[in-house]
Amino acid sequence: MAVKFPSEDWIKEPEVRLNASESYAHAAATWEGDQIFVILPDDIYPGTAYFYINLLHGTASEARQLKSPDEKKALFTSSAPFGTWRKVLEGRLDPLQAMFSNKIKLVGSMAAVQRTPKATYELTKVAASIDTDFGS
Repeated sequence: MAVKFPSEDWIKEPEVRLNASESYAHAAATWEGDQIFVILPDDIYPGTAYFYINLLHGTASEARQLKSPDEKKALFTSSAPFGTWRKVLEGRLDPLQAMFSNKIKLVGSMAAVQRTPKATYELTKVAASIDTDFGS
């Protein structure tokens, strides 16, 4: 059954799947950094949503939807319109290229992201494996 994006149910699913993924655990073994994902409005999605997830040494915890980005401090914040996130989750947009081209705006250390690109790709691969309902 498809999980609505963005929603509290959706952000919980990557946490479970990341913790079950040996490839993510290996790729992100040295990664330290919690993250807020901001889903901005566009012509398809009129709202704004905020997801938080703590990523530490190949594990994920505390995944939840936030009411505002000020509700939790994080080392990284990634912001993009709904359609951009959809393209990333559908495999039509490379997440690192999206950061380099500013399609996804990153607040935090780009150098840290560049040191562990496989962690980003595995995170994206796991999130993309979710049967997602984008509402359109």
